[in-house]
Amino acid sequence: MSNQPTNSDEPVNQQTRKRPLMEIDKPTTMTCTVVAVDHTSLCYRICSVCEKTLPENPTSSCKYCNFSNSFNPRTSGSKHLFRVLMSIATDTKVFVVVMFDRAARVLFGCSADEFFDFAKIHPYAAMAAGRALEGEMLTVTLTRPTNGNAQHLRVASVVPLSSSFQPAIETLRELYRVKGVS
Repeated sequence: MSNQPTNSDEPVNQQTRKRPLMEIDKPTTMTCTVVAVDHTSLCYRICSVCEKTLPENPTSSCKYCNFSNSFNPRTSGSKHLFRVLMSIATDTKVFVVVMFDRAARVLFGCSADEFFDFAKIHPYAAMAAGRALEGEMLTVTLTRPTNGNAQHLRVASVVPLSSSFQPAIETLRELYRVKGVS
């Protein structure tokens, strides 16, 4: 027998045992800091009728709606929704989370369509938005992904902690000196 203690020799206190964040089954609220935002793909297109994901090719229409509406043929429109990958840091760990449309609107201050249109005119807007959000202190509620293929925890809700917080679109409008409605 070895002289090393086995796991059964050590008392286990279930209340003080730390569980990895990915094992948390219920929504967890925590304070964190934005470390980085992946600016390469901030949004995706969906069909405005059935809300199925569409390819990024702006000329492609929804195959499902066109097929199911063969008696009433019309081109279904599309819209953009946010899907933002970002690294956040807590007091003990840095990890990547995904933030979808409802939560991302809080930080961006506009719809994904508005941001997409702004970024078409200003090619570096996505990168500038990521930089503007870096260092922001937030309270986030994280949930486990519902899709079995998902890799990252989801941001269910987000609240900026700074009283001087300014949504990314406002920072960009100041940066590019553009006036507009949000």
